[in-house]
Amino acid sequence: MEIHTGGFYLGSAAGSDVRNRRLVDALGVAVVSVDYRLAPEDPWPAAPDDCETAALWLAEHAEARFGTSRLLITGFSAGSTLAAATLIRLRDRGNHAFCGAVLQCGTYDLSAQTPAGRLIEDEYFLGAYAGSAPDRTNPDISPVFAELKHLPPTLIVIGEDDILFGDNLAMSVRLLAAGVEVDLNVYPASPHAFTGHATSMAQAALNDIDKWLRDRLAMTG
Repeated sequence: MEIHTGGFYLGSAAGSDVRNRRLVDALGVAVVSVDYRLAPEDPWPAAPDDCETAALWLAEHAEARFGTSRLLITGFSAGSTLAAATLIRLRDRGNHAFCGAVLQCGTYDLSAQTPAGRLIEDEYFLGAYAGSAPDRTNPDISPVFAELKHLPPTLIVIGEDDILFGDNLAMSVRLLAAGVEVDLNVYPASPHAFTGHATSMAQAALNDIDKWLRDRLAMTG
């Protein structure tokens, strides 16, 4: 399951077709991308509601539709925020259908309460997505504040020059402290969303993601 980028207010599942087709060709998997509702017309919690609905559908129907119950979730930028929120929601339901997550350059503090979060406090998408929510430290908005125990193994991918670098380090530490298996891959001289560009560093990161996903899919139990 893939959740697309776009700052919560742009993008579409179709916009991820090239990225997702690459995964299909490289790994021989089926990829389901979520066309979640976008802000500001549909602010939180519309997007995580849609992602949760898609994830629950997959958990119930993947075996019949795709011939497998091995499910992973991937997100890119805002999609990583939504992927984390989706896994937390499923965990709270007692649903552990997803066996791994790849989170690329996500934003995990939308409240500007942490040093990393304050670096982006003037960004348009924060208000557009959070809408009239009274407390942006709500873990469903800012997953870094969530109880993170019992989430699946997670690969976090971030460029060293990304403004969200500190946010991703903080999320990695919080996951580790919660006992989650975490791999943090940092790529030098790389800006936000660097894997979307045709560079040698992007290719190296994509190769690493493929290997991580392949290893997770090969595991049993």
